[in-house]
Amino acid sequence: MNREYILVINPGSTSTKVALFKDGLPVKQKNLSHPNEELEKFAKVTDQYDYRKDIILDWLKEEGAELQSLAAVVARGGLLRSIPGGTYIVTDAMIEDLKIGVQGEHASNLGGIIAKSIGDSQGIPSYIVDPVAVDEFEEVARISGMPELPRRSLVHALNIKAVARRAAGDMGKAIDEINMIIAHLGGGISVAPMKKGRIIDVNNASEGGPLSPDRTGTLPVGDLIRMCYSGKYTLDELKKKISGKGGLIAYLGTNDGREVEKMIANGDKKADLMHDAMTYQISKEIGAMAVVLSGDVQAVVLTGGLAYSKLLCERIERRVKFIAPFMVYPGEDEMLALAEGAARTLSGEEKPKIYEEEVK
Repeated sequence: MNREYILVINPGSTSTKVALFKDGLPVKQKNLSHPNEELEKFAKVTDQYDYRKDIILDWLKEEGAELQSLAAVVARGGLLRSIPGGTYIVTDAMIEDLKIGVQGEHASNLGGIIAKSIGDSQGIPSYIVDPVAVDEFEEVARISGMPELPRRSLVHALNIKAVARRAAGDMGKAIDEINMIIAHLGGGISVAPMKKGRIIDVNNASEGGPLSPDRTGTLPVGDLIRMCYSGKYTLDELKKKISGKGGLIAYLGTNDGREVEKMIANGDKKADLMHDAMTYQISKEIGAMAVVLSGDVQAVVLTGGLAYSKLLCERIERRVKFIAPFMVYPGEDEMLALAEGAARTLSGEEKPKIYEEEVK
């Protein structure tokens, strides 16, 4: 049997996206949902390993896809130690760090663990591509002002890198020939200056940068400290106020950008102000990243779910179009980005990296 398919695995908090790619195109794909009552049985994310793997194998059987037809397995990378971007072979050292959760627990930690198990069973390679832990910061970007709290790189690297390759290709360039600012706009917002293909700085999408649909972004630190010691909130309550119940949802009661735009269309002035505040802060962050690149910017690129919004894109473009040509690639096709990473290594276009050799 020909080994012609790449199996792509993308675990999320309540579902696992799976797909089979052949010749660069998805031939079968599905979003496997995981009911809360099932997930509640597991104390830790990594305890879900057998449960999620069995569901993936059952899906392959339902589709009539033999494991012997797989050429490689690729998964979304988890919260590993800081590493440069690229496609990585899943090694035993990586598995250990995914199980421990060296930078935190997240469903994506399961991706590499499941991929290696399936890959090893067939004697085929298993990979991850551009995980959240990608760190290509220049040293000056790590300085925060407090030695105990260095700035960290936690970024939507998978989509940002994939979109950067597409934008560069559309300009007739390779990703390592040009500088770009890429803004990933979703529930969290990452604005990254890319210098010859490297993400040399970025805001922390969970704790800083622009306000987003459900995150506060950067806050007045003195007032936040006083709130922490006010006795009114627990640690968990404050964390939720910053990420989950902050941003648009705190002001407007919804984190759905489409609903916010309906409110604006119906004359809601507060909704209009909050939406404009979000685009204002995104534009400010883009401007700051232009300074990081000393103004040597060949494109400003928007991507992510919010980039489907014409109003949002117009408001940002009006403020930043003086920096560089403006490009929009809405959505985030993580499955395609993962498949492309594996395909590049299988074809020899890209040499896969070894995790333990790249850890910073």
